[in-house]
Amino acid sequence: MNNHFHNPEPLSADNAAVIFVDNQVGLMTGIRDYSIAELKHNIVGLAKAARALGLPIVTTTTSSETLWGPAIPELQAALPGQTFIDRTTVNAWDDPRVEAAIRATGRKKLIFAGLSLEVCAAFPAMRAVREGFEAYVAVDACGTFDSTKRETGVVRLIQSGVVVADAASLMIEILGDNASPKAEGVYTALGMDWSILIGQVRTSAAAQLA
Repeated sequence: MNNHFHNPEPLSADNAAVIFVDNQVGLMTGIRDYSIAELKHNIVGLAKAARALGLPIVTTTTSSETLWGPAIPELQAALPGQTFIDRTTVNAWDDPRVEAAIRATGRKKLIFAGLSLEVCAAFPAMRAVREGFEAYVAVDACGTFDSTKRETGVVRLIQSGVVVADAASLMIEILGDNASPKAEGVYTALGMDWSILIGQVRTSAAAQLA
């Protein structure tokens, strides 16, 4: 049996961008593979961490006035001033404005998060690979409508050469160094309880030594 292993060069703040696809109110109501609270936490955490790292961000919606409604308020609040490109194409990449915005980032490593996983995130990620980019999908910042869609969606992504990972791991890989001045902002954005606890312990210890 021939196995193909895809192990690209590490993500960094200089080579990565994040694309949020169709994280919309109407689509969120149909999510069944995550609790809504957990999924929103993961989406917003990814957005805030990407901002803390200074990554280019592209955001899209589909037919927001006629089908799925606006982007979820939590994501809009996490990305103040961000323009959400509203389109009608199923594959976000097929909209020339979205493709142009992605290419304008100048980055070759693209991290996708979308509702749904197997369409909104997967279709542009697979297209990115065909276009010569390296594509990643933050699977825990993507939701879908049943377990079959999630399972087959992940398999198809892997078959297509897309890297699947969790959002926090991708952001921490980009952070690269816990001594970075951006580290606190990244960990805070991700809302990782254990890291918050460690920060509190360090602050307490420093105060006792002062």
